[in-house]
Amino acid sequence: MGSLFRSEEVCLAQLFLQSASAYSCVSELGERGLLEFRDLNPKVSAFQRRFVGEVRRCEEMEKTFTFLQQELRDAGRVLGPCPESPRAPLAREALRVQEQSEQLAQELREVSRNRASLRGRLRELRQYLHVLREGQRFTSLPAPLGSPPRPRALSDREPILDPSLHQHLDRKINFVAGVIHPWRVSAFERLLWRACRGYLVASFVEMPEPMEDPATGESITWVIFLISYWGEQIGQKIRKISDCFHCHVYPYPESEASRADTMSGLHSQIQDLSVVLEETEQYLAQVLDKVVLALPTWRVQVQKMKAIYLVLNQCSFDVTEKCLIAEVWCPVRDLTQVQDALRQGSYKSGSSVECFVQRIPTSESPPTLIRTNKFTAGFQSIVDAYGVASYQEVNPAPYAIITFPFIFAIMFGDVGHGLLMFLFALWMVLYENSPSLRQASNEIWLTFFEGRYLILLMGAFSIYTGFIYNECFSKATVIFPSAWSVATMANHSSWSSDYLATHPSLTLDPNVTGVFQGPYPFGIDPIWSLATNHLNFLNSFKMKMSVVLGIVHMGFGVMLGIFNHVHFRQRHRLVLEFLPEMVFLLALFGYLVFLIFYKWIKFSAADSMVAPSILIHFIDMFLFTSNAGNLPLYRGQVPVQTALVVLALASVPVLLLGTPLYLCCRRRAQRTGGPAPAAVGEQEPLLEGQEAGNSVNATKEDVESGGHSPDAEHLDFAEIFMHQAIHTIEYCLGCVSNTASYLRLWALSLAHAQLSEVLWTMVMRNGFVRLSYVGGVVLVPVFAAFAVLTVAILLVMEGLSAFLHALRLHWVEFQNKFYVGAGYKLCPFAFAPDASE
Repeated sequence: MGSLFRSEEVCLAQLFLQSASAYSCVSELGERGLLEFRDLNPKVSAFQRRFVGEVRRCEEMEKTFTFLQQELRDAGRVLGPCPESPRAPLAREALRVQEQSEQLAQELREVSRNRASLRGRLRELRQYLHVLREGQRFTSLPAPLGSPPRPRALSDREPILDPSLHQHLDRKINFVAGVIHPWRVSAFERLLWRACRGYLVASFVEMPEPMEDPATGESITWVIFLISYWGEQIGQKIRKISDCFHCHVYPYPESEASRADTMSGLHSQIQDLSVVLEETEQYLAQVLDKVVLALPTWRVQVQKMKAIYLVLNQCSFDVTEKCLIAEVWCPVRDLTQVQDALRQGSYKSGSSVECFVQRIPTSESPPTLIRTNKFTAGFQSIVDAYGVASYQEVNPAPYAIITFPFIFAIMFGDVGHGLLMFLFALWMVLYENSPSLRQASNEIWLTFFEGRYLILLMGAFSIYTGFIYNECFSKATVIFPSAWSVATMANHSSWSSDYLATHPSLTLDPNVTGVFQGPYPFGIDPIWSLATNHLNFLNSFKMKMSVVLGIVHMGFGVMLGIFNHVHFRQRHRLVLEFLPEMVFLLALFGYLVFLIFYKWIKFSAADSMVAPSILIHFIDMFLFTSNAGNLPLYRGQVPVQTALVVLALASVPVLLLGTPLYLCCRRRAQRTGGPAPAAVGEQEPLLEGQEAGNSVNATKEDVESGGHSPDAEHLDFAEIFMHQAIHTIEYCLGCVSNTASYLRLWALSLAHAQLSEVLWTMVMRNGFVRLSYVGGVVLVPVFAAFAVLTVAILLVMEGLSAFLHALRLHWVEFQNKFYVGAGYKLCPFAFAPDASE
């Protein structure tokens, strides 16, 4: 069988790697992704391993790359993915990458530091220039003689002091000027007034242009202040308060000529700094361009190099320390590719001695490898969520490709809803290569996208079951003419006008010739949607259908166990487990399916009134009685039912004691040296070390236990019996409970149909109440509400409910009949394709 039906054969092997070519060989193996390496130094700490220095060097380079990426992010640059997957660098190339990355990082640090210094200096000069400009308006000289006098207190730009009064003042007027954050102006002004007792004149004005705040990086509009005061003590207080409020204080020249000279010098300095800053920005852009080109490739190379050294740390050295020995799990079919990869790695490293791989026997259960593609990956994920398959046991995933969407569709059967789901999944399938769909960050969306093929099949099967139920948004469709004739019934009955007036519901009698013309060609007749008893009819149909499909599904799961028994050479389980299980299931519940079909075939509309109840017959079957009021279905029914119950009960002790007694007798015979009893068709168990088939892993323990319990020879009879007793109780009780559990198909199908009908009746039908122009206008919002509720309730919520119930039926009712799920996945060493992200 292929890999999808059963996990591939995996063997334990040893790699003998020459020290000079080990790096190249592991790099080649990582590119192909074939092997899972085992740690041969589990008790050695990570700091005491041989290649810890190389790993630290890779981590240092990763820190440098993180700094470079942060600089790109601060500059608004986006680091794209690596255009191609580069190979792991050799030793010289790794040194070159380290030197170039450190050189670029050093250049970025210096240029960024210089740019920040230039920006800070330029910001201070511009603030100083604005302070002098605004201060000039407050302390300007009076107008020349002959000019008209300016009115007083009419403008905020009026000088603080009249210069003509200077000669009348005995004290010298001093100034403190600077800028302050706008949030601190009110508190600053209040504290100045209280501390200096009013011996000052303060003026505040907003800066004409916003500037960057060096503390937060935000652009704010600073406030310029100019304070005039008398006395040195007042000046000291003002300067201390300014320092407390983190004000930027600048020297303020006393004379207007000095201020003009200072402003002229500031203009020239700002121009020079702007030129230098522009050149610095250009050089920084050039350095960032180099980083954008080189960083994606460097990151992938260093990540691969680090992964290689981590793998080499798991290897052990031989006594001469010239060869590394690695243990790997390898698929048998890939051994030739592994040898080819080792050969190419040895050639690229220039080693004269080739590395090689050698299979070794082991009693440990190998990991599970099941190869999937984009179509089967979703179904395999459903199975793996329950438990990874044990080594080489039957994989339920290929059968779930059909059974899972079909069981979902039984609960979700509606042509309209299934078509919407199918179209949604078809859109995802057609545009599956779109980067916007694949690289979305929404986790819920990625879940839907990964299961697009599963949703596609669920929608297709829902359309099929919807045609069977004859439901499209809860309304029946007339694909074929109805098999029921109302006209014939009216012609052969005494339906008068008075009778029709007093009987709103009329009964169609199929016993009248011509009223019922035969079964509907496909699905359910649309006339049932108009009948008042259609719910009773659908309940009976769907309930029996759920029981039949459930028993068939469980029986199929029991039959799949045959492949496990045959593959693991446990032929005795065919007689001691499979046969009693099938007898118990078919004698009781298989007989129930027989009764359902037999009643459908034997009784027609003519004698339907005397048809017996299957439920009462089934209850009487377990009570070993007969009911005179419930006629038998066929002659000799009671003896047949009694024999079936006895047969089912007789299979229970066989299932309980058969396997433990057989294993006990065989092991006792092996200890005494006599011939061990063997079941029909069972081969003699292999001795330890011999090969079973072509696998070096098939030792005696694997043959006897099928890889499920490698320490089976150490189990005593009590443990074996306890395990078998649990299995027997679980199976016998599970047949009853699991059969009842499949009735959820009937319940969920009924709930979906009723919700759909309620949504149509309560929402959409209101738009068709009036046929006039007003009704057409109302239909637009009504249809919008109907569409939203259909998607939100019936597609999303009901779809999720049906999905979870189908998941439970596969995990509990189906897979536990043959599936252990106690394995672990093969995780091959491979370089991630998205390592650059």
